[in-house]
Amino acid sequence: MSRVLIIAEAGVNHNGSLEMAKQLIDVAAKAKVDFVKFQTFKAENLVSRKAQKAIYQQRNDPNSSSQFDMLKNLELSIEDHYALIEYCNNKNVKFFSTAFDLESISFLHSLGFELFKVPSGEINNLLYIREIAKVAKSVILSTGMCTMDDIEHALSIFFEHDFSVDKITILHCTTDYPTKLEDVNLKAMLSIANKFKVNIGYSDHTLGIEVPLAAVALGAKVIEKHFTLNRNLEGPDHIASLEPNELERMVEGIRKIEKALGSEIKQPTDTEKQNMKIARKSIHVQNPLKKGEKITESNLIVLRPGDGISPMNINLVIGRILLKDIPAGTKLDFSMFSNE
Repeated sequence: MSRVLIIAEAGVNHNGSLEMAKQLIDVAAKAKVDFVKFQTFKAENLVSRKAQKAIYQQRNDPNSSSQFDMLKNLELSIEDHYALIEYCNNKNVKFFSTAFDLESISFLHSLGFELFKVPSGEINNLLYIREIAKVAKSVILSTGMCTMDDIEHALSIFFEHDFSVDKITILHCTTDYPTKLEDVNLKAMLSIANKFKVNIGYSDHTLGIEVPLAAVALGAKVIEKHFTLNRNLEGPDHIASLEPNELERMVEGIRKIEKALGSEIKQPTDTEKQNMKIARKSIHVQNPLKKGEKITESNLIVLRPGDGISPMNINLVIGRILLKDIPAGTKLDFSMFSNE
């Protein structure tokens, strides 16, 4: 199995603070994730000044008066991006960000981005997806709030720009923070894989680490999970995010599951091969037999160890004539009886 790509979603959990963003990078690097991901946007290009906040935003961030005001306070400047990229390089973790508007796509492209993420809220944005398809070499598509038709329409744009399926990863997702377990519907990830023949992953907004681990066991190649310095901080996403020790445990768990998944080939391991002789059985005689006597099933008993004639070959033994006397409990081999 290929290595699962783990994206630690810092998102806007920096609360507009460059110093807090660096602290989040420290946490991500310590947890040994592959990417630490932020969000690149200008509020003016993303939301109208009259747009209401989502229900979860109202619940998780009651202090800001509008969605515009909330997002304006969470922007990262161009200078912030350069500083965070340099900081990530020093911490040996990869910087990643999701663009939420056309200008931000262009900016990330200017930074050398080849992998782009389409967030759930942009999956029905033709102009946005078309621009991503022009500049990206590979893409991760998040599908919160989506039907299969929504996904198919978005994919068609990438296919029009000559994307192959191996360059596309679709993340199953539920857009609610936090997501209730009964709303996860993790089997939908498998339906996506079966229908579209693409790489699959899971963008998780549940509390805890169990669901992303289950997604890996089901075949997810990418896991995205929000994290924070402290769930009690003010802001829209902190409450549905992992704290530092939980992020570390999730990464450790995913790497363990990767090892356990192995290949699709069913065969004995090297250790099992050593144990075969001990754990399996072979054919023995359960009472003394004389030279010239014909072996019957009633003469035989199957016992450990398994280094003699396999019980699966018992029909090759029954009816044979013994070439010598053998005591009870003797493990049979083919040299003890005739070939007739």
